[in-house]
Amino acid sequence: MEDTNKMKKHVTVVGAIHIGFGFIGLIGALATFFALRFAHGFVSNEEIPSMVLNFLSVSVPLLIGFLSTLGLVGGIGLLSYQPWARFIVMIVAAVGCLNIPIGTLKGVYSLWVLLQDETVKLFESKRFNGSQTTAGGI
Repeated sequence: MEDTNKMKKHVTVVGAIHIGFGFIGLIGALATFFALRFAHGFVSNEEIPSMVLNFLSVSVPLLIGFLSTLGLVGGIGLLSYQPWARFIVMIVAAVGCLNIPIGTLKGVYSLWVLLQDETVKLFESKRFNGSQTTAGGI
């Protein structure tokens, strides 16, 4: 029972971390978009760097925004112990490990918490308890 309470605290911390970094990532995506669009104003339209900046000013913020949104939604889902949120956050954490050093620390800690046996049992009990109350109410 004590292990379950410890893992609940760890899951709450992981959820809060992903929510916080999700908001920061969305702000970073907007800042990246505006910075690259601003830089595009200094490049003439006939040059190849103009095409590269056009591509980067759309694709990089979209990628950052997509991963940040997944982390934000996954973090909110973790706080309510939704089983699907565990998988989303594991994917975001694995991709985040490429972002050295902060993303690596966040990703390794998130994966460690979400892959523990006690955490898996915690989310499975939530899924089975939720499905029994839904099936019983129909």
